Parts: sequence; structure tokens; C-alpha cells
Amino acid sequence: MRSRSLRTRALLASGAGLACTAALTLTGPGASAQPGAPLAAGSTTVSPAGHFFAAKLVGKATFKAGSVTLTCTVSTSQPTAGSDNNRVPAAPGNHNPAGPVVSPINAPTYSSCTASLPGVTATVVTSGAWSVAMQHGSPSTATLTVPVGGFVLKTSGLATCTVTGAPTAAADIATEFTNGAPSKLTVTNASVPVKVEGGFGCPTSAATSVFNATYEVTNTTDPATPITVTG
Repeated sequence: MRSRSLRTRALLASGAGLACTAALTLTGPGASAQPGAPLAAGSTTVSPAGHFFAAKLVGKATFKAGSVTLTCTVSTSQPTAGSDNNRVPAAPGNHNPAGPVVSPINAPTYSSCTASLPGVTATVVTSGAWSVAMQHGSPSTATLTVPVGGFVLKTSGLATCTVTGAPTAAADIATEFTNGAPSKLTVTNASVPVKVEGGFGCPTSAATSVFNATYEVTNTTDPATPITVTG
């Protein structure tokens, strides 16, 4: 928070609820888009080029699987010495004329977590090669890719459960990116595939978890200059 190589997954309108703002593909000057024509991603520039960034939770993050909700109040993804994770690509890689700009990130950590089940304690362990794909649009987006098994939630006490995120394939989490000082990354009702194991009290029939959170994204190379996504 790299056993799996990074990849830019196709942005889906279902599953993890991904959406890239796109422009209609035209067949020629003045032509209208044909029914069912593919959507082309627009130009994206992430600035400042080569700067490192961090993401810090604002308020709380919630994960709801079935009737059980996990709430965490501390979560971060920070750059680390000797790694290029959490870094805007150096120029010209920080600009893509027809799609997102992708950066590997350290898996976000989660702590100070509580479960909605009484008498239950909860912990979250993250691992693997996570990434973020920034796409300019209205609104701009920042798609988080979770590697296979890269998120594991465990409860103990009156209910012993294990919830594994992205259990069989990497999953994408849709977020909205808002420029500012600091900029913000907002996850709203994103659906993530999960596998739930355990006994009494565990939502073993749940196949997805709904994720909500807001993160502040700051420039750790030059704190006075915000991380921005433009066209």
C-alpha cells in the first residue's frame, strides 16, 4: 500500500461503477455519432509532473456488505522512500491526449475500524499493486484499481468473518476528482466484488460491498502546489 503488474482496465458502467467522461466519436466533419458508436476518452493532464502525492481520509470510510457495515476513521496512502508509487508521471507521461494518466500507488491503510455487529472487532489488511487512473472530464474521475485479494476485512468476537475484496479479478473503484487546495477524491456508493466467509452473523450471501469515502489529495513534494487534473 506489487506482485501484479499495473494495468489500465476498461472503464465499466456497472460492476465497480466506473465512468470516464468521454467525447462522442464522429464519422467526419459535421457528422453525428452513429447509434452504439464507442465513446472516446478525452485529453488528460495531471500536474505538477513528477511530484509525489498523498491521500488522507476525511471523516469516515464505510464498507457495507449485506446487513453488516464496517466504518473506519483513519486511512491513508503515502509515498515511500525509494519507490515511484504515489507519483505523478514525469513529463511527457503526465499527459495523455486520449485517455487517463495512470500512477501506481501504495495500498491505502485502514485503522480505527468498527463493525455494526455488537461484540465484534474489525481489522483491514491491504496489499498488492494498486493504481489510480486520472481522467479529465465533467466531472473528472480517479479510478482506483484494487488487485486480486488486495483488500481483506476480518472480524472477531461474536462473529468471525473474512471479507475479501476483488476475490477473483482486479476490481475498479469509481471516484470523482475535484481540483482544489487540497484536491479531493470522493467515492460514492461504489460497488466492489467481495467473497464473505464465516459462520453465524457473517453476510455470506453478499457478493458485493458498497464503499463510501472522501480523501484529500496533497502534494508532498511541494505542499503549496496542489495536485490537479486538467485537459
